[in-house]
Amino acid sequence: MLDYALPVGFALGLWWFSTGLVLYLDNLPGRTFRWTLLGGAIALALAIFVLVVSSPSTSAVAAYVSFTAGVVVWGVLEMSYFTGLVTGPRKTACPSGCTGWRRFGLAVMTSLYHEIAVLMSVAFLVVIAWGEPNQVGTWAFVVLWLMRWSAKLNLFLGVPNLNDWLPEHLAYLKTYMPKRSMNLLFPVSVTLSTLAAALLVFRTLDPELTGSAVVALILVATLLSLGILEHWFLVLPLHDEALWAWALPQRNETLNDAAQTRVGAPARASGRLGRATDAKGPEP
Repeated sequence: MLDYALPVGFALGLWWFSTGLVLYLDNLPGRTFRWTLLGGAIALALAIFVLVVSSPSTSAVAAYVSFTAGVVVWGVLEMSYFTGLVTGPRKTACPSGCTGWRRFGLAVMTSLYHEIAVLMSVAFLVVIAWGEPNQVGTWAFVVLWLMRWSAKLNLFLGVPNLNDWLPEHLAYLKTYMPKRSMNLLFPVSVTLSTLAAALLVFRTLDPELTGSAVVALILVATLLSLGILEHWFLVLPLHDEALWAWALPQRNETLNDAAQTRVGAPARASGRLGRATDAKGPEP
């Protein structure tokens, strides 16, 4: 049981802390962004070095280290987006009355450069880990990428709980996120990702797998499950912001007021988390 509990707890703690750190740094005053990005560049270089060094190792420790490095690479890329360094050519709100494919095209243009950077990163991580026994860092990055895209598409199509964590300089993204009770993609996203997570967990039951292989699978399955949880926060009446109240100190008073309101009127619903946005809060 401990063989499962440790990687689950590690992935959960890393997800919670890294999401909060990105939220905290991206909501600081703009004058701090140069230092944030400098620190991010150093962290990115170290993470890539760690991925290269740990990829030939089949130990459980190497699995944890590689997984952490993959999450760090993703976090730095998300930070580059939410600070406004790497976004897209469009930085304005969605025009009134814009619908269909035109709206989709404009939404893509708000984050085009960032998406290209992510695709290049995926290709790079696959190349450096190609043929190596330890690829858990690459798996982690790919899971975060796919779940983020799924969340973005669901936000674009419309969900009940919209992201309220976007920094002020990215507030125009909210105009691309309609508020709707449900969309047809959501059940498909949740069902497919849940099946994938179940298959990963089922694979760990293979008696021929070594301890490090089990650790790697559980780490990735846990991260995927957390991405699924973030999807459910898009539609369920849950107040998930409290998870990262420490990362958004300027909003603590608002969160406390909301919590008191729910205590007095339990039938009222509110809430949402984001990503995977992310990071968190995925934009379209």
